[in-house]
Amino acid sequence: MKKVSVIILIAYLFAACSSGGPTPTAEIAVQQSVASATTTQPEPSATPVPPTETATATITPTATPPYPEEGFGPDNFPSNVNPLTGEFVADERMLDKRPVAIKINIVPRTGTRPPWGLSQADIVFDYYQNNGYTRFHTIYYGEDTELAGPVRSARFPDHFLIRMYKSIFAYGSADPLINERLFSAEYSDRLVLEGGGDGICPPDEAAPLCRFDPQGYAFLLGGTSEIHRFIDNEGVDDSRQNLDGMYFNLDTPSEGQSGENVSIRYSGDSYALWEYEKSSGNYLRNQDDSYDQGAGETYAPLLDRNNDLPITADNVVVLLMEHAYFRKPPAEIVEILISGSGPAYIFRDGKVYEVRWNVPGPDRVLYLTDLDGNPFPYKPGNTWYQIIGQSSEISEPEEGAWRFEFLVP
Repeated sequence: MKKVSVIILIAYLFAACSSGGPTPTAEIAVQQSVASATTTQPEPSATPVPPTETATATITPTATPPYPEEGFGPDNFPSNVNPLTGEFVADERMLDKRPVAIKINIVPRTGTRPPWGLSQADIVFDYYQNNGYTRFHTIYYGEDTELAGPVRSARFPDHFLIRMYKSIFAYGSADPLINERLFSAEYSDRLVLEGGGDGICPPDEAAPLCRFDPQGYAFLLGGTSEIHRFIDNEGVDDSRQNLDGMYFNLDTPSEGQSGENVSIRYSGDSYALWEYEKSSGNYLRNQDDSYDQGAGETYAPLLDRNNDLPITADNVVVLLMEHAYFRKPPAEIVEILISGSGPAYIFRDGKVYEVRWNVPGPDRVLYLTDLDGNPFPYKPGNTWYQIIGQSSEISEPEEGAWRFEFLVP
């Protein structure tokens, strides 16, 4: 019998359960299956198949031709304009399906860096997970990536993000309490975990998440086109969704202060620096390169292993959101309320603007407004969201250099 992914076991279990969620017995069975799927590693091959170093990039998004003076959004996007980037796509069939979200990890530094596929994501949410570290929730829509990873476990904020972007979500298991929330949700048939096929990279439609094992590291990787084919084969709805909400304009807003550097510190072992490059008009991502125990922060450019390109963003948005402990350290689990509205800072074109983030409903994408409630324009292109706690410290040590130090209340 053909091996199947854990996604199928989830669907069977929920079909047999009441609307109140799985029984304890069914829940244990799911957890055991997930644990087995994510911890089993293939035997090393004498001639392993490494991930290709060439990005797929079959669809190349662009802000032209020609971009209207009034911009695009927050609704009535043309069928060939990506509502998550405001960019044209060469083939609008690329948008006739759901976004794919993949959970990516870059800790520890050795082995996991450079990661795969970050340069091809439309949106990335970088948020605190536990033990001083963050993890990336990456969203792919206007462009496929041949490989993304290393794929790691989910956290509670992913629950909000899957609903907001109506996405397919690929991840590498989670704490049982987190899996219970994900498996109990209406999107449970869109969860993709390891399983099926032989599990050896490159990915295919039977095993859209696969293992690559260089020098003892058993990386879990995924391909977005294979994830789509897998979902289609399972009969799950993968049609175009309403992703209205964001507003894009090429013109730099007239107000704003200098904002050429953005440093985000989550801990002494997890921090990042965005630097504005006038020549390209976007922000370059530099990642922590050492554990800062008082000697000072050191950085190295964050690259994409698919294509050796540096990670850049057209928009860097710092979101101040409510954080609370679901379970306190040492085995901490943090809740982040990604709902409602709150303060934010958007960095684009070398400037910074104080704005408001908005998520008016569970199925609405996050968008920005100015302080008077009017839609605020993103620059057409990709966006990185940095989520920090409401009590975090904000400063401008030098003109144009902004610093955000994460704190959990």
